[in-house]
Amino acid sequence: MRKLLDLLYAGSAWLASLSMIGVLLMVLLTIASRFFGFSAPGTDAYAGYAMAGAGFMALASTLKAREHIRVTLFAGMLKGRAHKVAEVLALLIATLLAAFLAYYSAQLAYQSWEIEDVSVGIDATPLWIPQLFMVAGTLVFFIAFCDELILELLGKRSHAELEDAHHE
Repeated sequence: MRKLLDLLYAGSAWLASLSMIGVLLMVLLTIASRFFGFSAPGTDAYAGYAMAGAGFMALASTLKAREHIRVTLFAGMLKGRAHKVAEVLALLIATLLAAFLAYYSAQLAYQSWEIEDVSVGIDATPLWIPQLFMVAGTLVFFIAFCDELILELLGKRSHAELEDAHHE
C-alpha cells in the first residue's frame, strides 16, 4: 500500500511539473505569435489553467515532503501525550478541510459539466476540463492527509524534521 501511495504522490508531482511546462509553452507561444505576427487566441487562459493545475497537483507531494508551512509554536511547547494529541487534532482538522475542498471541487466541476459552462474568452473552453486538475489535486491532497493521520495514530509518522526545525 505504501508503494502505491508514494506512486500516487509522485504521479501528482509529475503532473504538476507537466502543468508548469504547459505554462512555459503557452508563454512561449504568445511571444512567438507576437514576434512572427500570427494569432494565438486563448493562450493566456490556458496558461492560467495550467498554473492552477500545477498548484493543485503539487499539494499532496508538497505535504508528504513536509514542505508546507507549519506553525509549530504551540505544538513545540508540548511534550509527550499532549504533543501527540495536538498533532492528531491538527491532522484531523486538516483532513476534514481537505475532504470539504475535494468534495466541493468535484461539485463545482460536475456543475460546470452539467450546465455546459464555458470560459468567457475566445477559447470557450468547457470549464469542467481544467477543473478536473483541481478535483484530482484536492482528492490526492485529501488522501495524503488521511495517510498522515493514520501514520500519526499508528506512531509511524516521522517527527525528525519537525524537531530539527525547533532547534534552529
